[in-house]
Amino acid sequence: MSPAPTLGALGPAALHGPAAWVTTAACVAACVPAGLRWLRVAQREHYLGGAVARFAVRWWRLAPANPALAALALAGAVLSFRWPLAGLATAAAVAAGPRGLSVRGRTAPLHWTRRLRTLAAASGGLVVAVVAAGAAVGPVSAAAVVVALLVPLLVDLACRAIAPLERRLGRHFVDEAAARLARVAPTVVGVTGSFGKTSTKGHIAHLLRPTRSVVATPASFNNRAGLARAVNEHLADGTEVFVAEMGTYRPGEIADLCSWCPPAIAVITAIGPVHLERFGSEARILEAKAEILATAGDLVLPVDDPRLAALADRCAAEGRRVVRCSAVDRTAGVCVTRGPDGRVSVLADGRLLAEDVAVPPGAQPTNLACAVAVALLLGVERDALGGRLAGLPAVDHRLQAGRAGSGAVVLDDTYNANPSGAAEALAALAASGAPGRRVVVTPGMVELGPRQDEENRRFGQAIAGVATDVIVVGRTNRAALLAGVGAPAGVEVRAVRRRDEAVGWVRAHLGADDAVLYENDLPDHYP
Repeated sequence: MSPAPTLGALGPAALHGPAAWVTTAACVAACVPAGLRWLRVAQREHYLGGAVARFAVRWWRLAPANPALAALALAGAVLSFRWPLAGLATAAAVAAGPRGLSVRGRTAPLHWTRRLRTLAAASGGLVVAVVAAGAAVGPVSAAAVVVALLVPLLVDLACRAIAPLERRLGRHFVDEAAARLARVAPTVVGVTGSFGKTSTKGHIAHLLRPTRSVVATPASFNNRAGLARAVNEHLADGTEVFVAEMGTYRPGEIADLCSWCPPAIAVITAIGPVHLERFGSEARILEAKAEILATAGDLVLPVDDPRLAALADRCAAEGRRVVRCSAVDRTAGVCVTRGPDGRVSVLADGRLLAEDVAVPPGAQPTNLACAVAVALLLGVERDALGGRLAGLPAVDHRLQAGRAGSGAVVLDDTYNANPSGAAEALAALAASGAPGRRVVVTPGMVELGPRQDEENRRFGQAIAGVATDVIVVGRTNRAALLAGVGAPAGVEVRAVRRRDEAVGWVRAHLGADDAVLYENDLPDHYP
């Protein structure tokens, strides 16, 4: 009787046999659930090439399950080069993981837009192409295993590949928007900044509306497609002022927006570490935001930030009209100060225009100062500003105050995600006067690049000085927040996976003597 063949003897013979094709089929099939996960991430991250791979690293590092799954996938891939059926382990791990990132999504399912369908087709085409190319030079199963491991990179590559096509397809809508702007001929007010854009845009529209016909971009429609859509769908004949929020994820984007939607008045609300992971430095963020100034005749800049003060000086030296805004310098072009009771006073060129006006808690003095400056530039009577500020509406989900059915004070700051705003929110919680529990529910702050851990540790330390209860949501910043909070006496700390768990706890435990601050809310493609 012949001796049984060893695995080593069986392996090479199987590299092109039925086992290889079984593994190939399993790995290609595993690309379907994996692809759906990463397509959703791509959609939530605005189809930016490289974003999917960054999120893949975050998810696969989550202990204990995902590193174990990743190790299984890698081990199966290595062994499959000798024993193809080992690649089934890779297929199973890729199909099942990373754990926590669901195929369907809890809060943000896939929206099968035309762009997403194009991306899905391009990603699927890359899978087929790589497997076919690998089969031409080696074992087909090895190529399939590698493809299964690299689905996030393939989705990123597809995002980059279709970007020129998407830009060409969007050109029609941009041209239509440019033609409508030229025909209606409103005064365009462009608003950008690391934070405060949406609030300032809303303040400007509110101050102008009693006497001017105003259209403002809805929600956060602040990129090329969103701005074009806002113009095409909302800019009616007779509109006198169009307030355009302009955002950016990379240098040159705002310059592109201004090339077809040129602001007559340009506002930069603030410069901070938001999107630092994309830009690399705050100096580059300032440079990108300053693109909005190129075509504007009037510039509105908050000069409490020395960097914006220097920018204001440079622009003034070029002969351009600059309105300097401040929350502390009463001699500035516009100064809005806030007293301990939250009421604000407004000065223009040192002259008092309004005193002790009640405004919503989320209205920041520098944002208000910028809005007042725009209103004055557009001819709003100075004596009317106090009354208009008194009727200022709250900005949705930006330190919006209310009461729960239980009577507890609720501070909704879920659309805020920067260190300055977080500090303001904690001050509002401290000032709520709640004699009972003061609860902070937060996943922390993101997109802060190398400063993210440190900023969240500082935030945790600040929370510990105000709150009686801290609920940390998710895993993204859990370690940093918990390290910052520490274990101070009288502060209870909880960690939950999802925001709905935190909301359930709040509803079950808080009453009329309590207050809760919801600070930031991350979509579920974050760990």
